[in-house]
Amino acid sequence: MNRTDRLGRGLSALLGEYAGGSPVAAGDPTPPAKLPVRAIAPNPFQPRRDFQEADLAELAASIEANGLIQAIVVRRSASGRTFELVAGERRLRAVKQLGWRDIPAQIRDVDDRALLVHALVENIQREDLGPMEEAQGYGTLRDKFGFSQRSIADAVGKSRSTVANVLRLLTLPASVRRLLEEGRLSMGHGRAILAVEDPVKAAELAREAVAGGWSVRKTERMVREARKGARQADARQTGEDPGTDPAVGVLEEALGGHLGARVAIRWKGRGPGAIRIAFSGARELERLFAAVTGREASEVVG
Repeated sequence: MNRTDRLGRGLSALLGEYAGGSPVAAGDPTPPAKLPVRAIAPNPFQPRRDFQEADLAELAASIEANGLIQAIVVRRSASGRTFELVAGERRLRAVKQLGWRDIPAQIRDVDDRALLVHALVENIQREDLGPMEEAQGYGTLRDKFGFSQRSIADAVGKSRSTVANVLRLLTLPASVRRLLEEGRLSMGHGRAILAVEDPVKAAELAREAVAGGWSVRKTERMVREARKGARQADARQTGEDPGTDPAVGVLEEALGGHLGARVAIRWKGRGPGAIRIAFSGARELERLFAAVTGREASEVVG
């Protein structure tokens, strides 16, 4: 099963639940209506903020030469006199560039949740969302509509752990998120910097990564060094023995990287030991619980 199949199937499942069984299907036999372009408002939940002018110009040239092959999808506004875009943002922008007055459109009855999922899936299928745009889209599904990480994963055809890691980008300091939004840091850089608990140090490392053109691998190495320094400082303050066994240190780093959290392994090489996992709040605790157990916390505590 390819990636597009997974996306399509997850979207159909969501639409069946949230849109009264009225999915937007490719090849729908209902003929599209011709609607005035000026009567169509953008999708209010469109996660994509940046549309490349060169890409839109190329699409406009293709539409001018070959016509609009696939109709856009809209829903009626609350007033019933205008429409809101459901799917086809780039097509709508392209025909506006061409000066079209009307555009073929399928009119569907979908609610806000389905509207956001449509926009997310359409962009993810094109692999066209930036890391923060994707994270903000998932965050809206979670915070506004109460979707679990599992539900989001099923909708967009990704694993729950992938969705969890993308959502974690929202916890980065504002200055680091801005660098991701601007494309100066990649998702890999952002995920590495997440392991730095001190927001000031995280922002400093992000700036250094940009200035030095660091690869993701080098960023991960610098983050490990920063975390090691923080552990040693903590040990000096608390009087704890930070431990010198390199094997334990490697395991600590690997487990911390897997969980995306600050992990401390306390073990003398024999007898009992302890693993300490730091978290910053209830939501972070829920994420770590899911990462360790493979279950949502809500499944356990109701």
